[in-house]
Amino acid sequence: MGTRESQAQQEEIWIANAELARSPGHPFYRRLNELLDGERFDVFVEGLCRKFYAPKMGRPGLVPGVYFRSLLIGYFEGIDSERGIAWRLADSLALREFVRIGITEATPDHSTISRTRRLIDVETHRTVFAWVLERLADRGLVKGERVGIDATTLEASAAMRSIVRRDTGESYEEFLTGLAKASGMETPTR
Repeated sequence: MGTRESQAQQEEIWIANAELARSPGHPFYRRLNELLDGERFDVFVEGLCRKFYAPKMGRPGLVPGVYFRSLLIGYFEGIDSERGIAWRLADSLALREFVRIGITEATPDHSTISRTRRLIDVETHRTVFAWVLERLADRGLVKGERVGIDATTLEASAAMRSIVRRDTGESYEEFLTGLAKASGMETPTR
């Protein structure tokens, strides 16, 4: 048995990126990214969000694909604040891979996520979430609840309005409204 002190050694000053420990990733996020890539998600959201971004002003904005993937992490993992999403993203190699942020790149901070959320209207958020949800349902990654009527089992609709988080029961729109309120917007609207 050794002690922590006897194992302590100075870290190397330079480590090649290829030598860093790799995460096997998260199976759900890996499959989700395969699906998003196959359906050209980034091209889709960039087209939808083009109207919200100025061609050249100030610092570069958060790429729509990174932004929406970050929100999906918050929704799927039950994270109720932009600070929580930013922290979780910065802390996880698997989530960095999902969002497509390299190990040497900085992850977005909470204020960048919040500013981007305020920039993009609720209808666009709803369109993107419905688009993702439809593709997840088509591939069997998400299912509606089963409903029994006269001993006959039927699939329930996996429509946007019927999908809720398991832990809180809130819809995606309620999730976005909660993020807005947590960042200081008293009465968030579309």
